[in-house]
Formats: sequence, C-alpha cells, structure tokens
Amino acid sequence: MKKNVLIYTILALVLILAACSKKENSTGGSVSDGETVGGFGSIDHGVDENKVGFNMLGGSIEEAANVPSAEKELIIKSFDTYMHAFNNQDIDEYMGVLSKNPKSFTIDEERVYIEGVFKEYALSREANDVTVVKYDEDANEAQVFANLSTSMKQKSTGLETKRNGRQVTVFAKEDGEWKVTSVYYMEDQK
Repeated sequence: MKKNVLIYTILALVLILAACSKKENSTGGSVSDGETVGGFGSIDHGVDENKVGFNMLGGSIEEAANVPSAEKELIIKSFDTYMHAFNNQDIDEYMGVLSKNPKSFTIDEERVYIEGVFKEYALSREANDVTVVKYDEDANEAQVFANLSTSMKQKSTGLETKRNGRQVTVFAKEDGEWKVTSVYYMEDQK
C-alpha cells in the first residue's frame, strides 16, 4: 500500500507539470505533451476505466447495476471488516480480509508494513460514499469506491496529519468470501 501512495504521488506531480505546460496543438495530443488522441494519458492517470471502475478526477460515482443484492451485502460487509480491522489495529482481522493471491501487494510485505504502521501511529479512517462500482460475476471480482478521510498521529512525536482521498478496493471471491486483492488510492490535492 505504501508503494501505491508513492506511485500516485508521482502521478500527481506529472499531472501538475502537464497542466503547467503550454498548449501546443488545439486538435488533440502532441508529441511532447504525453497525451494521445482518444487514449489514456497523464490527465486521467492512465487508469483504464474498463479495469478500474472509477475516474481518478472524481465526479459522480455510479453503482454497478448488475450486483445481486446478496453479493452486494457480502462485498460491503468485507469492506467494513477491512475498515474495522484498520481502525482497531487488529492485525489478524486485517490480514484475514486480504486475498491469498493479491495483485498489488505481497502478503508478507503487507504484514510487515501494516505492523509497522500500527506500531508507529494512532489511526482513524472513515469511509463515505461506499459504492460497489464494478462487479464481474464471471471473474469473481468486485470493486468498491469510497471517499476516505484518514487521521494519523505519530505516537513517538505527537505529529498529527489528516488526509482525504478516493480509493477503489478490489475484491476477489475466494472460498465463498470476498477478499482484498488490490487497492487504488489517490490523495486529494489541497
């Protein structure tokens, strides 16, 4: 997860630099601005919305129409467990909601990372606008969007920070349970 924050920070810097450059071609992308006509470029962070069910720039969030109500309930319950475990710094509960075959992290690295975070910080994360934005029954995959507000207080120094951002948590169904397989996060710019 720490790697994801670094990646999105770099992408945000690229976005800022792209916005500051002069417009060279009024009909579409140019060789030097990194944009391609009709493609994905620095403005939308290269996120293929066919793979990730949200737009990094925000806007309206639409619930996936094809989610059976029983599955939606189980997916949201798994997301709530993920949030509960984080807020209560319950490492076993947190690790229990992670996929055995994650796509954006390794189980061992995540355990070491989250144990360090729990040891170093008092944390509080609140999710709003929790919505299942993509559901693929054939692939046993679901994506949950949430606006997150995270408060962190470093235990050793008392330094406090608050961050807001958007997150899509990707779940895979394993042995009848929805498990976190990857996380996409973008911090809001102040």
